[in-house]
Amino acid sequence: MSIEQSVRAPSSASSGDPPAPPALAVRGLTYRFGGHTAVDAVDLDLAAGEILGLLGPNGAGKTTAIRAVVTLLRPAAGSVRVFGMDAVRHPIHARRLIGYVPQMLSADSGLTGRENVALFAGLFDVPRRQRRARVNEALAAMGLTDVADRLARTYSGGMVRRLELAQALVNAPRLLILDEPTVGLDPIARDSVWAHVHRLRAEQAIAVLLTTHYMEEADALCDRVALMHTGRVRVTGVPDELKAAIGARTSLEDVFRHHTGDALEGGGGGDFRDVQQIRRVASRAG
Repeated sequence: MSIEQSVRAPSSASSGDPPAPPALAVRGLTYRFGGHTAVDAVDLDLAAGEILGLLGPNGAGKTTAIRAVVTLLRPAAGSVRVFGMDAVRHPIHARRLIGYVPQMLSADSGLTGRENVALFAGLFDVPRRQRRARVNEALAAMGLTDVADRLARTYSGGMVRRLELAQALVNAPRLLILDEPTVGLDPIARDSVWAHVHRLRAEQAIAVLLTTHYMEEADALCDRVALMHTGRVRVTGVPDELKAAIGARTSLEDVFRHHTGDALEGGGGGDFRDVQQIRRVASRAG
């Protein structure tokens, strides 16, 4: 079975069956660092096959919220359900449904692309007899077959991100979570990554939750967005509807400024080392 087949959303239930659970349902999610509330009673919903953008500047609480969703942090309050699975009570089971590309660099520069993906296949407990085929399929899906046996340190920034997407896909997830997937990339590399994300959603009906502070990307890519600021989600909706609500010629940055009073910051671009350095800095602020 190919990755494309194995991660398709389940077929619609018959009219007599209860509706399928959403890909993600977050209620009242709260996380504190000492006396500081980094994530404050956040609610999020994500349907199967939908792309939801969690938007906001560095320091908004996006990365902390993501880490709680993927079970790397235990929330102080609230619930997280992944396709109906209680991720707080059953984190191991929930992780089997999730592919995660973190903000910090997860590819090992001293390994080849193929070795990096194979390592993740082992970490995600992909059955041994399936690993070689899964690794090859994940690399092919991200357009990395021709460079699979090169060391990752020789990859460009865009290739590194595609390698990390291949790592996240090797366990055939139903929910893909991307934390600042294009930070540190130039516009061409960013476009390449987004093209692959679009294709994943179109071909595999995979649900995608992504964080970014690039408003123009979210506007083009996401079905819905949630604008987050100082730990709270300020507004959620369809990009065009949010813009129309405050004026026909506005951008999502205008929407953000309308609801928070603040402006957003941009990012830069480069190769493997640039991505590594920028994401180390960004991870401390997310």
